[in-house]
Amino acid sequence: MGLGHDNRVRSKETEFGYGRKARPSITSVLDNVRRGFEKGSDKIRSFKKPMSFNSHKKEEKRNSSGTQKKNIINPQGSFLQNWNKIFLFASVIALAIDPLFFYIPIVDGERHCLKLHSSLEIAASVLRTFVDAFYIIHIVFQFRTAYVSPLSRVFGRGELVEDPKAIAIKYLSSYFIIDVLSILPLPQLVVLAVIPNVNKPVSLITKDYLMAVIFSQYIPRILRIYPLYSEVTRTSGIVTETAWGGAAWNLSLYMLASHVFGALWYLISVEREDRCWREACEKRPEGCDFRFLYCDENSSVVNDYLTTSCPFTNPDDITNSTVFNFGIFTDALKSGIVESDDFWKKFFYCFWWGLRNLSALGQNLNTSKFVGEIIFAVSICISGLVLFALLIGNMQKYLESTTVREEEMRVRKRDAEQWMAHRMLPEDLRKRIRKYEQYKWQETRGVEEENLLRNLPKDLRRDIKRHFCLDLLKKVPLFEIMDEQLLDAVCDKLKPVLYTENSYAIREGDPVEEMLFVMRGKLMSATTNGGRTGFFNAVYLKASDFCGEDLLTWALDPQASSHYPISTRTVQALTEVEAFALAAEDLKLVASQFRRLHSKQLQHTFRFYSVQWRTWGASFIQAAWRRHCRRRLARSLTEEEDRFRNAVAKRERRAASSSSLVATLYASRFASNALRNLRQHNTLPLLPPKPSEPDFSVDDD
Repeated sequence: MGLGHDNRVRSKETEFGYGRKARPSITSVLDNVRRGFEKGSDKIRSFKKPMSFNSHKKEEKRNSSGTQKKNIINPQGSFLQNWNKIFLFASVIALAIDPLFFYIPIVDGERHCLKLHSSLEIAASVLRTFVDAFYIIHIVFQFRTAYVSPLSRVFGRGELVEDPKAIAIKYLSSYFIIDVLSILPLPQLVVLAVIPNVNKPVSLITKDYLMAVIFSQYIPRILRIYPLYSEVTRTSGIVTETAWGGAAWNLSLYMLASHVFGALWYLISVEREDRCWREACEKRPEGCDFRFLYCDENSSVVNDYLTTSCPFTNPDDITNSTVFNFGIFTDALKSGIVESDDFWKKFFYCFWWGLRNLSALGQNLNTSKFVGEIIFAVSICISGLVLFALLIGNMQKYLESTTVREEEMRVRKRDAEQWMAHRMLPEDLRKRIRKYEQYKWQETRGVEEENLLRNLPKDLRRDIKRHFCLDLLKKVPLFEIMDEQLLDAVCDKLKPVLYTENSYAIREGDPVEEMLFVMRGKLMSATTNGGRTGFFNAVYLKASDFCGEDLLTWALDPQASSHYPISTRTVQALTEVEAFALAAEDLKLVASQFRRLHSKQLQHTFRFYSVQWRTWGASFIQAAWRRHCRRRLARSLTEEEDRFRNAVAKRERRAASSSSLVATLYASRFASNALRNLRQHNTLPLLPPKPSEPDFSVDDD
């Protein structure tokens, strides 16, 4: 029992992953005994509860680790790329919402005091909270987004780190602090929580705190947008899918800056008027209580003296240095915008002021000696210069991308005209070249399809070719009976070609270099049977037809020469034709790789739909019909000759001479001569040469 107990303990330690102790070498007998005890202890171990409990814990741990890996987001995945674009637009909207808090202070023009726009406080706080939800979601995603280990990039693309702990450490050491500073609800706290619970005048603390709070969060939000924009352009290549969308994106940033400067202009205008009131109170001999300058503390006092103490005079019209100079804020005070309760009226007027001066680079701003006002005007000038340069440059880039193909086409036409003039080509050739270039441009819009497909992976290129060509090939009876694998191989080798009206795709007597499968248009396939006088055969080809089938016989022949077969037909485009071409070498390669082409069913299908075989079959039937007609005519003439001979014999026996006998003799001679001529010229016109038959008898190896 002791030995059995030791074995159970040893096997238990081994099963739970503890280190195995090195056993000394023993004899084969002792080894057999040990294995016997281990087999016996297996049954006992199955009843041990701690073992099953630990195993269950291991399985739960394994399942939980697998679930954690499933929750990790791939940074190169489409989900994160789309989310980054959404969050980028949400961040820009957040930058546009924060300046709305600047419109909360309002000047009461009748009582000359400051008050707050209560409904705007609630609306701005709700919008700000809604946009902050995107920041919260983004922070959660950042804790679940894998990253590429910098050390692994040395050996290639890099290895993704999916450990949640490592991801959290990396995020906490990078943009976590900036994201937290961006999401802090400081404006909401100031407006909804701090201001109602202070002893100072509400309007005063609101005006003083709003600008500091908004700018304290504006900086981290702007700092967060740039790396996010870089990440979107790095992974997706573009922010918007269209050029007009990119131009609108850059224009929206310019509009955002105009909105921000307009809101600042409004708030500083209110602050400058408040500053003028304070100075007027200080200069007043009997003095005044500053609390009465704020409407929440001023319920009955009317500060009429402030009307004469703070006149809204243009800076150029000020002659007395004691008059308060409002500088660039005079327009806001004289227009009454700071006194209006209509938010949209204030918003659009201030937005127009910001857009106008930002576009003019602040050249029309006539400032006072106030340092803050001068700094504000300088910031408008610098920001306008930078943003205008970026706007023009980016919009030019985006808009040029829409016309780059047209410019390439114009340059190509100019080069073609110069080349044709240099080579002194005749006018008919010039017209054909111009017509082809114009038709190619209409069909492709300057996109080189072959170069585009060549740069794609093989499986993706195959699927695209299947989408383009598979339905067309299945309309061709020759390929309708082929399997999908063979059709995939044929689709991969097809190349698009264009033919203008009256152009020749194949000429009789020239080597056949490709098979054509017609997608659109109409062609005529004609033959003169090698130029024989009086022979002409023509058929019309339309969509889903094919030509150049001489190549199929050549490709299926294992002993075929390296020279291409000679065409027996001329194929001419009657309209603009769009087709797919299968080159001779590609067809040879497909035929050599897929021996299923060698089948009797394919042979019959090929014969039935081949223009050459149809022409030869029609000529063969015509020749057989002519032979049949000649035989019937010869048979009838022979019978007529025998009948006339019998009549002549009867007349001779009667030994009667009459005029009818002469007519009978003439008719008999005519029949004899006609029969003789028929027998002498009993030769049929030459048939077209029978097309060479492909070797379909090759067996599969």
